[in-house]
Amino acid sequence: MKFTAEQIAGILEGEVVGNPNAEVSKLSKIEEGTEGSLTFLANPKYVNYIYETKATIAIVNKTFVPENPVQITLIKVEDAYKAFSKLLEFYNQIKLNKTGIEVPCVLSETAIHGDNFYLGAFSYIGDNVVIGKNVKIYPNSFVGDNVVIGDNTMIFAGAKIYSETIIGSNCTIHSGAIVGADGFGFAPNENGEYSKVPQIGNVIIEDNVDVGAGTTIDRATLGSTIIRKGVKLDNQIQIAHNVEIGENTVIAAQTGVAGSTKIGKNCMIGGQVGIAGHLVVGNNVRIQAQTGVGRNIKDNETLQGSPALGYSDYNKSYVHFKNLPKIVVELEELKKKNN
Repeated sequence: MKFTAEQIAGILEGEVVGNPNAEVSKLSKIEEGTEGSLTFLANPKYVNYIYETKATIAIVNKTFVPENPVQITLIKVEDAYKAFSKLLEFYNQIKLNKTGIEVPCVLSETAIHGDNFYLGAFSYIGDNVVIGKNVKIYPNSFVGDNVVIGDNTMIFAGAKIYSETIIGSNCTIHSGAIVGADGFGFAPNENGEYSKVPQIGNVIIEDNVDVGAGTTIDRATLGSTIIRKGVKLDNQIQIAHNVEIGENTVIAAQTGVAGSTKIGKNCMIGGQVGIAGHLVVGNNVRIQAQTGVGRNIKDNETLQGSPALGYSDYNKSYVHFKNLPKIVVELEELKKKNN
């Protein structure tokens, strides 16, 4: 699909400087621009590329004044970075705006869906599923019985949504994600063996949540595992049974949260963090990568280390840890002198 500079400027409420009929059909980095591509300049470090890029159109800030002649058509906007992000979102909507039901697939007669529904080939939709408007479910996906999916939600190829799961509006579930699998519940018996504890709860995902590729969210033993609105989960995260994650919390890849832990609002949790079960993590908490959390965390704390320490305490301790060999030598010398 091709767009002219004039059309793009209309979408972005920008001003064309150059050829309004210049056409683009792809996007590129400014340093890798090719003919027929659209790029942007927001970082002053890349300003030299504006004079040599092969791209056809560039989005720039209104304040940008070329110091040398430019061949490229410019679209001037208030904020080039935000404008380009808006354009990416617009482009993505067009690219992903599929409708219709492909074959082969299984769509239960008792399932209902709204307008502009897309169901990719080799997908399965179970009994009594309720699907909102503009929902896109890509090929090889599984949606179990009694699932509810809100408007404008996308479920990418190969995702598995187990029965009873509730997903809100404007959510994205990426490929390979598994929502609603059994929690890790086993009870030891007198023979030292483990018997499975039935997991009969569900998962509730509220509006505007992103679930990354390969991430797993387990159903509750009883009640619900809850992902509150605005939460963003990276790839390959494990959320155990009965966990609750507060609004607008973001969690990076390979983090694991054990059962029944409650995480507050607006937290930022780095990659490879381990959080033990039955804990309470407050609001606005910052947890650095590879931290191990084994205690309750108050609001506004920043943690690092395993077991976790306050961030400033960790940094102070780490200075001494790095100097430990030197400190040991000095202690040995002092012992010799005292002897």
